[in-house]
Amino acid sequence: MKRHKTNLVNALKAQAAGEGFVAIGIAPGHLAPAAGARLRQWLADGCHGEMLWMESRVDQRASPDVLWPEVKSVIMLGMSYAPAADPMALAGQNDCARISVYAQGRDYHDVVKGALKRLAGWIAHQADVGVKVFVDTAPVMEKALAEAAGLGWQGKHSNVVSRTHGSWLFLGAIYTTAEIEPDVAAKDNCGSCRACQDICPTDAFPAPYKVDARRCISYLTIEHKGPIDAALRPLIGNHIYGCDDCLAVCPWNKFASSAAANKAFLPRAELVAPKLADLLTLDDAAFRVLFSGSPIKRIGRNRFVRNVLIAAGNSRDVSLLPAVMRLLDDADDVVRGSAIWTLRQLSPEGFAGLKLRLASQEESHSVRAEWEA
Repeated sequence: MKRHKTNLVNALKAQAAGEGFVAIGIAPGHLAPAAGARLRQWLADGCHGEMLWMESRVDQRASPDVLWPEVKSVIMLGMSYAPAADPMALAGQNDCARISVYAQGRDYHDVVKGALKRLAGWIAHQADVGVKVFVDTAPVMEKALAEAAGLGWQGKHSNVVSRTHGSWLFLGAIYTTAEIEPDVAAKDNCGSCRACQDICPTDAFPAPYKVDARRCISYLTIEHKGPIDAALRPLIGNHIYGCDDCLAVCPWNKFASSAAANKAFLPRAELVAPKLADLLTLDDAAFRVLFSGSPIKRIGRNRFVRNVLIAAGNSRDVSLLPAVMRLLDDADDVVRGSAIWTLRQLSPEGFAGLKLRLASQEESHSVRAEWEA
């Protein structure tokens, strides 16, 4: 696939559209040194929290040709998951839990990777070239590459913003030995807008274009494994998996259409506005059944119930107390500790009485700390 073979490039774009990709662009097989420098500074500042895997292969993240020396071009692709409903609609409904838009349907890793593999196979057959596909599971800087390929720019919330699809794009990459003329890199169009910065409940943006994962609700509810910082719990509200706030307020979303979204990402009815009362009762088996085929399944029942307990504590809904009380005996330390915090929020009097009876019996240091907090 030499640079002058435009017919094959046009065919590639048509084939990508047939696989459900609404955006495609070509980036060179290397990134500018500035991208790697920003990544290293972000890591040095500790903004990645517990995501230690980002440190271990930083050089491979910094540029495609370090990960795979034979790469000549990177085909960047985007699938839309633009929602039909307002992601902020449940902000004031304390009996309901908020699940990030991207997690209400099928696992995007499976959908995007399947389409990428089929497209990569087509390219390899047509042009007799080497290909590798990546979807958020390898040391690849998808956002920087998407910007270099002209799909959009990294907005002040650090995610890719598209003129056509707003902040609602899943990204995938095909590294190839084919030499393809790169597209023009996208330019920043955020201007003076800071809506995404101002809406963040936990003030997770120390500066525009920089997110501190340690304060980000998406990180806290998905990646973070232990107890969540007590100072941040009240700020999480009823978010139980991810957070769309900074994405949802992006003005560029007005150009995005849910009609362009891949049908595989249509939300499951039971995940659009689930009741906290129902989610608090989930054991491991019920959790696995409910979230079969969902990205939520990967965090496991215990971390998920921890998140639900925090939302329950923020709800001030005393009707949830019986379910919370049952979780005081849960086998998992983090669940028990979170249940103690929730009990304190919903019933200070009940908390005081149970503390006298249960705190001394607790063997876990972290759970005892919740009683004593």
